[in-house]
Amino acid sequence: MAALGWLTPRRRPATARSVLAGEAAAEAARKSSLPEPPDDQSAAAEEPLFPVVGDERAAAFFDLDNTVMQGAALFHFGRGLYKRKFFQRRELTRFAWQQAWFRLAGVEDPEHMQDARDSALSIVKGHRVSELMSIGEEIYDEYMADRIWPGTRALAQAHLDAGQRVWLVTAAPVETATIIARRLGLTGALGTVAESVDGVYTGRLVGEPLHGPAKAEAVRALAAAEGLDLHRCAAYSDSHNDIPMLSLVGHPYAINPDTKLRKHARAHDWRLRDYRTGRKAAKVGIPAAAGVGALAGGTAAAVALHRRRR
Repeated sequence: MAALGWLTPRRRPATARSVLAGEAAAEAARKSSLPEPPDDQSAAAEEPLFPVVGDERAAAFFDLDNTVMQGAALFHFGRGLYKRKFFQRRELTRFAWQQAWFRLAGVEDPEHMQDARDSALSIVKGHRVSELMSIGEEIYDEYMADRIWPGTRALAQAHLDAGQRVWLVTAAPVETATIIARRLGLTGALGTVAESVDGVYTGRLVGEPLHGPAKAEAVRALAAAEGLDLHRCAAYSDSHNDIPMLSLVGHPYAINPDTKLRKHARAHDWRLRDYRTGRKAAKVGIPAAAGVGALAGGTAAAVALHRRRR
């Protein structure tokens, strides 16, 4: 399973590789879309006027690391692979340092994530996708299940209870993201797509990691394929790197925000939630409508995909 990295910490326009990564993530998400969770799951998170019950053209998109889960899914997955002797102690030490930095600093270090991506790509090369999926289920129980933020989980459940679809959107491998989405009862996941041939990982990515502008492209492609109105959709993230995705929707939320995202959210009257100290941050304004432009190539490909699958 491919690990992921950030190619640059700066905001940048979408590139052809961003569009490719976004479209690949959207296709993978639609292949693995899951049925709605059973009615006995509990709901929480009061939201005045939103989410709107029965709005089939609305959906919610949640970043994963430090938004839904404490820490980075990639690093938890690395711990599980080490336990199963996929790599040596020196790689574990590097994973541990990167995870400690992420937890303490609360920011994404592009060099750390690039290193983690390259390491994991080499580790999983030659392994079967089915093998890593099976191991991923075990790793979720061992390292991830107890790190889900209850507050964010409640927000996702509110959308589900309103009859809306909910996707994770993450730079984590799509297989890992899909496992987490399934365990949380969500619709599915958009994640970085690692190339595989005949069910075996090649050690390469399709496009680039699903990060920054690539996340926005994935959401655009999926929305076009599923007939969603992005102005009626919501997105949740902790990172300023996800401002492109948050800006696509009519209901952007900053969850456990880093300094740059907090500043941006306040300037644009986005809503805030902070679960890191056990308190709820005051809501800031009413989510403003954002532009919903689309790149012609990405949109055309997503529409074509939608038609073929229907």
